[in-house]
Amino acid sequence: MDKGKNYEVKDINLAEQGKKNIEWAEMQMGALLKVRDRFKKEKPLKGIKIGLALHVTKETAVLVKTLVAGGAQIAITGCNPLSTQDDIAAALAKEGINVWAYKGETKEDYYRYLTNVINFKPQITIDDGCDLVSEIHKKHQDLIKNIIGGAEETTTGVIRLRAMEKDKALRYPIIAVNDSKTKHLMDNLKGTGQSTMDGILRATNVLFAGKNFVICGYGECGKGVAKRAQGMDSNVIITEVDPFKGLQAAMDGFRVMPIKDAAKIGDIFVTVTGNKNIIDIEHMKLMKDGVLLANSGHFDAEININDLKKIAKSKRNIRPFMDEYTLDDGKRIFILGEARLINLAAAEGHPSTIMAMSFINQSFACEYLVKNKGKLEPKVYVLPKEKDDEIARLQLEAMGIKIDTMTPEQKKYIESWEEGT
Repeated sequence: MDKGKNYEVKDINLAEQGKKNIEWAEMQMGALLKVRDRFKKEKPLKGIKIGLALHVTKETAVLVKTLVAGGAQIAITGCNPLSTQDDIAAALAKEGINVWAYKGETKEDYYRYLTNVINFKPQITIDDGCDLVSEIHKKHQDLIKNIIGGAEETTTGVIRLRAMEKDKALRYPIIAVNDSKTKHLMDNLKGTGQSTMDGILRATNVLFAGKNFVICGYGECGKGVAKRAQGMDSNVIITEVDPFKGLQAAMDGFRVMPIKDAAKIGDIFVTVTGNKNIIDIEHMKLMKDGVLLANSGHFDAEININDLKKIAKSKRNIRPFMDEYTLDDGKRIFILGEARLINLAAAEGHPSTIMAMSFINQSFACEYLVKNKGKLEPKVYVLPKEKDDEIARLQLEAMGIKIDTMTPEQKKYIESWEEGT
């Protein structure tokens, strides 16, 4: 480990490679760079201290540079022990950013780094999974009076925040970035779909065609994974607890069944629910020899790996991010990426173009919080529709795509009720 006054990273000498990877990401994140240009001129975040717990990737580095261009001071750590890209952490440290992160963090280091960010005394928090917000609410309530608000990146975090709001435990306003259309209909659907398949392929190099591919959860992430698995000629099976989502999966042409039934026939399993023990020991005991289990939900709770460790006769690492557990009857179960986010554990996360939209949402959320300082109650909010539309327009422009605009007559017609048959 390399340590400095304001950083702790695996190898500071990786900074040059990290810089190149950040440049490569920027080439695909033109929409976010337009926001950076405006932020550089207007300085909407001047003097604001922002603490981030995000996946420390090349795309996140582009967000950090955008917030800095807007005048912000930054402290960042990871939000998952396996998701940091060490060259990026080194590059950020070299640029003078407060950063504490490395791939493969121990639980102790993970929470120590979160505490470092909290000790930075951020006025805005940016979270992916709600761990930063949770730690502040549980152990550092004295800081809350000076916090303007926060932003949450992912479905799992929003679920936790809405639970906090319901219990009246939330003490400052949070923008649910995940709930913007340009986030969950792009990042979750397009990003998770592609990056999950990428992670499984890098971990295993397995053939998808002809395999029974079981996806637990048919939210936006599950839909994305299902579409990509189908596109690679897998036989897609969906498990769900939500009646409408189960119906939707069936109407989309997929087989839908309980997890106990799917467990008997599945070859590859991916969990994307945000819940706990979706694949439990009772299900694993029903599975075939050689089954592959992966998770694309935020936390490592969806596959009951703790109980698997207890009943396994042996465990060995087969290749990076692929562990073989052998049961008493000789059956082998392969856990990918330690049951953590497979797309970041074994791959590089979502493509940069997707993250440009997600991180414009984060940038706009910070700007919105500053502009509305003191006006927002401690609740979960979604960015106004016009900001979502602006992000979509910026991305269309970056892609060189033009769309129509309504004529005054059309605008009047769509906004009125008098004219009928």
